[in-house]
Parts: sequence; structure tokens; C-alpha cells
Amino acid sequence: MRDAVIVDAVRTPVGRRKGALAEIHPAELSAAVLRALAARTGLDPADVDDVVWGNVTQGGDQASNVGRWSVLAAGWPETVPATTVHRVCGSGQQAVHFAAAGLVSGQYDVAVAGGVESMTRVPMGSTHAGGQVAPPSVLERFGVDGFSQGLAAEMVAEKWGLSRTELDEYALRSHSLAAAATDAGAFTGQLVPVGGLIADEGIRRGGSVESLAKLKPVFKEDGVIHAGNSSQVSDGTAGVLMMTSEAAAARGLTPIARVHSAAVAGDDPVLMLTAPIGATAKVLRRAGLTLEDIGVYEVNEAFAPVPLVWRSETGADAARLNPLGGAIAVGHPLGASGAILLTRMVHHMRDNGIRYGLQTICEAGGLANAIVVENLHAER
Repeated sequence: MRDAVIVDAVRTPVGRRKGALAEIHPAELSAAVLRALAARTGLDPADVDDVVWGNVTQGGDQASNVGRWSVLAAGWPETVPATTVHRVCGSGQQAVHFAAAGLVSGQYDVAVAGGVESMTRVPMGSTHAGGQVAPPSVLERFGVDGFSQGLAAEMVAEKWGLSRTELDEYALRSHSLAAAATDAGAFTGQLVPVGGLIADEGIRRGGSVESLAKLKPVFKEDGVIHAGNSSQVSDGTAGVLMMTSEAAAARGLTPIARVHSAAVAGDDPVLMLTAPIGATAKVLRRAGLTLEDIGVYEVNEAFAPVPLVWRSETGADAARLNPLGGAIAVGHPLGASGAILLTRMVHHMRDNGIRYGLQTICEAGGLANAIVVENLHAER
């Protein structure tokens, strides 16, 4: 039976908006991780059947199939094809889903999945050009004037009774865990230094609930969501080398993990950020596993209410949730985040002997991806 295994996964450090990666074209960022994957594994790039690349704001430097320009910028053969996919914040994870499907179905033997986003060079929303994204029929259907992730975060926090203090405490946890993981060298083996950046740029040390209390709410005057408990606007990229087990064995490569199961789900587009709950249930049913079987959960920290509500609804073990910190501390370069999270997770699983990992990411419009990966060399 054909399968899809992850042979290697690498990422750049995540840069702050207008930070260390700001002057680097997104295709050049992507090229750095593509070259690293080939160098680390001895891969002949000519063997790659497709490069599936996530990206959200597909305009400016990221227009016209940034995945293809990334392949060419890497110096890979012209014969290596590429496509760019868009499932909003889950684009990088969707790229992995599509690559896995291609491997299992026999369309590919070797594929690279990942994503890139330069939110400095191509600002979020810059491709809307003043247009109304949701048509009048959809606005009328849901009884709203528009859809906003920030206001959705406020609504989710209110519906689940989350206080600003709880959200801020979670944000501080994210920074603390990310700093500790960095100091312990947890990310060293997965990072490709670019632009002089050797570690994630957004991590803050020594914050407090009192210091976060000084930040003004962004989306609602009396709200609880502010810059400190939301994901950071960032630049970055990640790439995942995927093959069938047979193709990996033929090259003498030992996979880190295999893609066990994957799912996508939809939910209320007004609340918008709750779909990871349904996506998690769906992927676990598909996998024939329970949440207790999973050793690590990566739930993208778009806003602090997202992982907190996910944990509340699923009953997940808090200690297994985002143990390396998340996007609140590190950043959320939209189209890359799914691949960045997966890179972090599979290395964490290998380093700690964890058998199963689950990753889910919320997306605009009330969508979510979920994936279960299995470390074939672990016992727990």
C-alpha cells in the first residue's frame, strides 16, 4: 500500500514585520529552504514530481505562482513543476495534505510541500483593492455587514467567558515556552538561517500581565483582544520533503514520520475561529484514535481564544498543547504557518519519542485543517 512519509522538514526563523527578513523577496526565502532540503538529504531536485506551496496574499512579490518562482530561485531544474495553493491561514498545511494525497494516489513519488509569506512586502489584505470579499447574498444570509477575524476573536472570548487576564496569561505562556525551547536548542536542527537571522525574532522575554494590561484593545473599544494576545504579523517560510516509504528506502533515507490521517472542516463563518474543534473530531475519527492517544497538539495561536476554546471543548491535556509556544510568540506568516508548525511538531516528536502528533489551524471563513502524523520509531 502506498503511503506518504515526511523525510525532512526545515524552516527559516520567523522574522518580525519590517524585521530581519523584510528585504528578502519571498521566492528567495523559499529558495533557501528548498536548497536546504536537498543538501541535508542528498536529494536530486530533478526527482521532485511537484512542489506544492502555500501562500495567502497572492499579489505583488507573491503573485503569479510564487511556488514556481521559488523553485527557479533555488536553482532547481526547469523540469520541476510547482503550484501555489490558498486555503487562507491553513495554506501551508493544505499544501502538505495535497502532497500526501498525490503520493498515496500514485501521482507523485517525491514531493515538497510548504509555504511562504512576507507580510512586510505584501501586506495582509493588500490584494482586496477596496472590493467586498463576501457578496451581498452571503452577508444577508448571516445577517452581518462583513466578516472580521478580530471581531470573531472577541465573540469567541465572550461566548466562552474568557477574561482578558486569562488570555494574557496564555500569551505569556506562549512567549515563555518559545523562549525556553529556543534556549534548549529545540529548533536548532530545523532552522535555515537567512538574512543573518538565526532564531525566531518575535519572542519577548520577561513580560507580565501588568505590562500587557497597558495595551489597548484593537477590534472593540471595551474588548479583550489586543496585539499582545494575538499572533504577530511576520515573514517566513518552511518546506517539508515527502515521499512514499518505498522512494525513501530506495534513497537510503529514514523518515521522521508518516502522514496518518488528514481532514478539513467548516463552521460558522461569523465566529470563524471554532472550526479546529470539528476538524479535530473528524481527523480523529478518520484515524481511529482518541485525543488521549496523541502526545502533542499544535493548535495555531491566531488569537489566544483559539487554543483555549479548543482545549475547553476537547478536554485536551494542557501540558501537551503547543509545548514550544506558538504564533503569539513566534509569529504567523500566513501561508507558511501550517508548514512551520508541522516542522516544529515532527522534530519535537522525534526528539521526545512521541508517537502521534495532531495539528490543526483555523482559517478565515470558518474553516480548519487537521492532520495526524505518526512517528514510526516511537513507542508512545
